Amino acid sequence: MPDGAMRETDASLSAHPPHAHDVLCEQARALYARALRDGRVAADAPHADCLRPFGLLHADPGVPGRLLPAAPAVALPRLLADIERRVAGHRALAARLAAAFEPFIRAEPVADPDSAAAHLTVLKGVPRIRTAVRQALADAREELLAIQPSRPRPRLLPHDEPWRMAEFVARGGQPRTLARAPVACAPPPRSHPLGPAVDGEARTLDELPPCLIVFDRRVAFLPADAHGEIAFEVRSPALISYVATAFDVLWRLARPLYREDAPPLPDQAISPVQLEIARLLTEGLTDTEIASRTGMNVRTVRVHIAKVAQLLGSTSRTQLGYLISRSGLLERRSPRLLPPDR
Repeated sequence: MPDGAMRETDASLSAHPPHAHDVLCEQARALYARALRDGRVAADAPHADCLRPFGLLHADPGVPGRLLPAAPAVALPRLLADIERRVAGHRALAARLAAAFEPFIRAEPVADPDSAAAHLTVLKGVPRIRTAVRQALADAREELLAIQPSRPRPRLLPHDEPWRMAEFVARGGQPRTLARAPVACAPPPRSHPLGPAVDGEARTLDELPPCLIVFDRRVAFLPADAHGEIAFEVRSPALISYVATAFDVLWRLARPLYREDAPPLPDQAISPVQLEIARLLTEGLTDTEIASRTGMNVRTVRVHIAKVAQLLGSTSRTQLGYLISRSGLLERRSPRLLPPDR
C-alpha cells in the first residue's frame, strides 16, 4: 500500500472517545489490525499515539514517517510483565501502609471480647456491604457456605465479578451452596448460582431461609433488611458455629441442584413394595407405622429397608432418607399399597 494511501483518514477511526490508558480503544485496535495486515502504517495515522505507549507500534529505522507493528506474541508477554510489576508495586505499598499503621492499631483500646461490638458489625449501604464481603472472600482459603435466595435481592456475593470466586476456587476453596431450583420437578442443567466460574456442589430444598454467607467458619454475613441495604457481619465463634451447624443440617436434607451431581440409580431391581416403603420413609414414618400402612409385619418392613439401604450405601436411617431423595427412586411410579383388609 502506498504511503499516501496509508495517510488517508478513515472516518471510522477518526471518532475517538476518551479511554483509559490501560485499555485499547476500538479505533486503536482497528489501527493495530490494519498495521499487522499491511505490515506498516504512517506515523501520523489517527490513533497511532494510542498504540505507542503499549509498544505495539515503533518507528521504522529505514523509512522516516513510517511505523512498524510489534508482533502480538512479543507484545502481549511484555504488557503482562508490566502489569505484574505494577501489581508487585501495589503490594509493596500495601505492606508499607500496614507497617505504618501498626503502631496506631496497637495503641487503640482493646475491645472487650465478650461485647457485642467485638462480634457484630452493622454494615449500611450496598458499597460498604460489598467491600466487606469482597475482603472476606479474598481472605478465605478453605470453605464457603452460601444460601442463595430465589429473588434478586438480597444477594451478598459480588455476582458481577466472577473472577473473585474463581480465585477463591483456585486457592483450594470449596464452595457449598443451597439454592432454589428454577424447576421444582427436576434438577436444572449445571449453572452454578454463585457464577459460571464456580464448580462447587450445589443442592436445593423446597424451602430455604434468607441469604447467608459463611467464610472458613470465621466470618458470616446475614441480611438485615429485605432490600439488601443493611447486613450483619458476624465474627462470634459461637454464633458462626451455630449458623454453620444449621447449614450442615439443611445440606444433609437437600438434594442435588444439578442432574449430573445426582447419584445413578442402583442397577439392581427394586420392587414396588420397596419403592413404597422408601416413599413412606421420606415422610418420616416409623417402621411400625409403615407396617400398618402396607399390611406387613415390622420384621418384613425392616428387611425391605435394609435392602434399600444396602443398594444406596446408607449407614444410618437419617442418611437413608436423604439418599432416597437424591437417588431419584421416588420419580419411578410406585403404586400405593393398601392393607389386605381394604
